[in-house]
Amino acid sequence: MREKLEVALAEAVSTLLAEAGDAEAPPAFSVEAPRQESHGDFACNAAMLLAKRLRRPPREIAEKLIETLGDAAGLVSRAEVAGPGFVNVWLAGDRWQDSLRTILEAGPAFGRSDEGKGRKVQVEFVSANPTGPLSLGHGRQAVLGDGISRLLDATGWDVTREYYFNNGGRQMRVLGDSVKARYLELLGRAAPPPAEALADADAPWPEAIGGLPVAFPRDGYQGDYIVEIARSLVERHGEGWVDEPGEGGFRDEAERVIFAEIGATLETIRLRFDVYTNEKSLYDEGRIDEVLADLRETGLVAEAEGATWLRATELGLPRDRVLVRSNGDPTYILPDIAYHREKFRRGFEWIIDVMGADHVDQVPFVRAAIGLLGFDSDRIELVMNQFVTLSSGGSTVKQSTRRATFITVDELVADVGVDVFRLFMVQRKPEGHLDFDLDLAKEADWTKNPAYYLQYAHARTHGIERQATERGVAMPAPDGFDGSRLDLPEETALLRKLGEFPEVVSRAAEARAPHHVAYYLREVAGLWNPYVQDGKRHRILGDDAALTAARLGLVLGVRTVLASGLELLGMSAPERM
Repeated sequence: MREKLEVALAEAVSTLLAEAGDAEAPPAFSVEAPRQESHGDFACNAAMLLAKRLRRPPREIAEKLIETLGDAAGLVSRAEVAGPGFVNVWLAGDRWQDSLRTILEAGPAFGRSDEGKGRKVQVEFVSANPTGPLSLGHGRQAVLGDGISRLLDATGWDVTREYYFNNGGRQMRVLGDSVKARYLELLGRAAPPPAEALADADAPWPEAIGGLPVAFPRDGYQGDYIVEIARSLVERHGEGWVDEPGEGGFRDEAERVIFAEIGATLETIRLRFDVYTNEKSLYDEGRIDEVLADLRETGLVAEAEGATWLRATELGLPRDRVLVRSNGDPTYILPDIAYHREKFRRGFEWIIDVMGADHVDQVPFVRAAIGLLGFDSDRIELVMNQFVTLSSGGSTVKQSTRRATFITVDELVADVGVDVFRLFMVQRKPEGHLDFDLDLAKEADWTKNPAYYLQYAHARTHGIERQATERGVAMPAPDGFDGSRLDLPEETALLRKLGEFPEVVSRAAEARAPHHVAYYLREVAGLWNPYVQDGKRHRILGDDAALTAARLGLVLGVRTVLASGLELLGMSAPERM
């Protein structure tokens, strides 16, 4: 409906310009749904954009635009001038009814578009290092990144989902040391440190207890998962791993086990990746040395205090940034620069990094360096997500990743289910903090739990079809009903809302905001569930065959949109609940 109105308005604008002798191209005006329904179905700002060119007041131009527009071949019911010169338009009621046929003919393709025109986009997200189970922050990022990828795919982009991780460096050495320490403890070959030493950073750290050396490193990874890895080694090898089988054996075993568990978690929440890239490969292939050498060629790399610096202040950033520490170890930013250059070299036209707020500080430096290397840094886009807190009984559930006393994604999904988990993680805008209400997530009542509210609305469409089948009434074909019979205000409101779906998908994809889809589905369900509840006024399977066919067409339209929207959120669309 919006596209048809845009065409009609464009013709009216061209007519006004031609009458004024203006041969230049018409301005790029917008046609948007106003926030208040009382302001019409759509509002257009063309008159205000024409004011300077036509040298007339915007409201006067708006009046002339309305006169030229007319009923646009039956599309427009009425139009009014509003505010400084907006044209508010009400569409003819039967046009909304006709739109139902468009929805049914398109089926699952309704809402999809080719706006991306097949351009290659890489979405990097999750990217958790293999040092422990996925936390709730990782879980939010996973659902957010997957939702963005689904939206881009639905709007015609060629999407690559990528997982980048660091399986080298100090943190992996500490991981291996932590497993080895627990392994030695289980064999009775070393003593665990006292609890107070682990809890208090200022407590003295003993070198030995009862004649045995203290095994666990002060900054080691804690948690049952470390013990389980060590126990598996004891069960399989006994004391055979005391002298580690080759360089990094404990580290490699920990990485293998943890990454397998991460992969299983991602599969559980219906998430797949096309590419896995690790930081170590950038070192092995010489990409780190190469990018450092190329940055030196720009003249904006300097040596100071024994370290290598990017002179970022000369690029307008507030401070310079260390690339290589005085001990020779690169900082996190240097591999990130090399990795992002490889993204461009691989042919991606757009790069989206979905990351937590704790990583945001380095993004401007990466962009600046990429620009120095000759690539368009504006094509690197950051989607930042804030942290997740878990609440129950009105209180926040305390968690600590350092102490490994946090709720994992697996634990939460086992408690509330995949569909509830995914909706709760994406129903708020990413840059805002997310309070995951555990009590609400576990609520079985569909009228209270927002995930079940959406799914129940979809299941109801199948329930109605089952009732129709029992009565020998067939579901209509797209051209097998008279849409004009859907003339109640609440039916028109439903049709209008269903017709907005393509625009919602487009807007959500452009804004990288899956929560727009969640809000929209809530609005559809909020119109549909009460409609079905009121069986007297909205009797779907009645004695009037024509009205029954029209309302069954509405059932199919609601089902089509809800199913597609739930799929974009990675949720299931059940037929029964």
